[in-house]
Amino acid sequence: MNLETPTLRSLLAFEDGDAVRLLCAPAAPDTVVRRIAVGLDDLGPRRERQEPPQDQGTLLLAVGSVPDAGTVREAARRGACAVVLGDIDGMGDTGDTGEEVIGAVAAARETGIALLARAEGTDWAEAAALLRSALSYARAGDGEDADALRGPEAAPSLAVLAARVAAYVKGSITIEDTRLRVLAHSATGPGADPLRRTVILGGRVPDWRVAELRRSGLLRALWTSEDVIHRPADGDNPERLVVAVRSGREVLGSIWAAADGAALAPDAARYLRTAAGLAAPLLVRERLHESGTAHRREAALRGLLHGLGDRRTHAWSLGLSPDAPCAVVVAERKEGAKADDRALDVLVLEVSAHRPGTGILRDGDRLTLLLTGDAPAKEHEAAVRGVVRELDAVVSSLPGSAAVWLGVGPVVTPERACLSCERAVLVVRALREREARALAAGRPRPARHADAAGAGAALEVLRMLDAARPVWESGGGPVHDLIRTDLAAGGELVRSLAAYLDTGGDVPEAARRLVVHANTLRYRLSRVRERYGVDLDDPDTRLLLTLAVRLTAP
Repeated sequence: MNLETPTLRSLLAFEDGDAVRLLCAPAAPDTVVRRIAVGLDDLGPRRERQEPPQDQGTLLLAVGSVPDAGTVREAARRGACAVVLGDIDGMGDTGDTGEEVIGAVAAARETGIALLARAEGTDWAEAAALLRSALSYARAGDGEDADALRGPEAAPSLAVLAARVAAYVKGSITIEDTRLRVLAHSATGPGADPLRRTVILGGRVPDWRVAELRRSGLLRALWTSEDVIHRPADGDNPERLVVAVRSGREVLGSIWAAADGAALAPDAARYLRTAAGLAAPLLVRERLHESGTAHRREAALRGLLHGLGDRRTHAWSLGLSPDAPCAVVVAERKEGAKADDRALDVLVLEVSAHRPGTGILRDGDRLTLLLTGDAPAKEHEAAVRGVVRELDAVVSSLPGSAAVWLGVGPVVTPERACLSCERAVLVVRALREREARALAAGRPRPARHADAAGAGAALEVLRMLDAARPVWESGGGPVHDLIRTDLAAGGELVRSLAAYLDTGGDVPEAARRLVVHANTLRYRLSRVRERYGVDLDDPDTRLLLTLAVRLTAP
């Protein structure tokens, strides 16, 4: 196979199932792919049967098209050699999807083109980037140097590239990303310097070395130069060459060559320069693979926390044993925070640094954390409470940040994580209501973190209110008329009733909370009786009003 002529087989070997999966092979043993088209409009016009195709060798990403036989036939008429359908597993819920896919496969066989589907957890942008990287790899470099470094391998990789470059430069090779993490390296010879051994064993350049590279100006030169940088041998440090790997103007990483007991080859810089061109699409693939892995983990975590899909499978995907103790912590920021508020960002950094195995979901003003461990349930529960106290202390110390409440769910097994999540959300609601009432009553602000025990009876009240909401919303009568009419007019009576009922009918205290005269409140309460016929002295009416106010109060 000539790697300078990209084929469907070489593209699939390069992306290795991260972007697409094959549903139907082409009629030909292999098919040349010259470009990636996005959407049918990106293809040439439809051709008549006797006309040669204008877009031969085009792989179509069928963005915005229905995944059916019509799309496949239309793409074939316009000269596409392969079609990638959208996320066919997530389309529809009536059973029609299977028929559409069967029809699409039949159309692909009829027209002789290849049919593929976008991989689960991969969006169109990532699929396009991976496939274009595969094309770039096949076309990267020219002449004998590129062919030699590419080698005959059907599935290119950074590790293979590092080994082949090492053979031609006569030295040791490491390929690193922009965070100076080692992505691949060649074999280490007996003459390797201690720094190289440290970097490879640690998986990254140590902090002291990074600081040294910054002070010397080498990092700045590396990220700004487009050529190979040479550092001569200095004492115990052997001769080194380094080149940045770029995709356009974006720096993706770097390739380092170090002398390994003997001088580097005279033409080592030339080979390193060629290797940088070959490494660029491989580094793009590495980055997208890491991103795809993160997407899949997030989908599994979301399914586990919200009880969607097969929870056992989600737990397995996250590497959790069936009986591992876990608890959910929900951190919720006050709505309307400034755009530059860092409270939740700081919590993410804190958790990532000190509990790296924690599952983290960010949804707007809410952060959901899945804390797992291997200690017995009681010990894990105590550990989680300790983590929450630390997080509360961290966010409370941020000057000018928005309020953040932290609710802790019970310790459960992974398959019951959704129950822990639901309880943590309820705890946050209880904490927010408790704080609002304390401030209205002029009491000190209560703690902004708690578990179910700390939230007390408020949790059961909230659960009952949630259960009663549909009954209330479908009902009618004088209390309903009062609530709906007053809320439409601004909610003055509803707020007054809330204060009156919260204080057990203590008019002076309720008036103080509302910052009105007691006689003003008495007048409002009389309007409730006279205008709406609602008797505040009747126990059942007071109970219904209490529920209504709790369910609807602004």
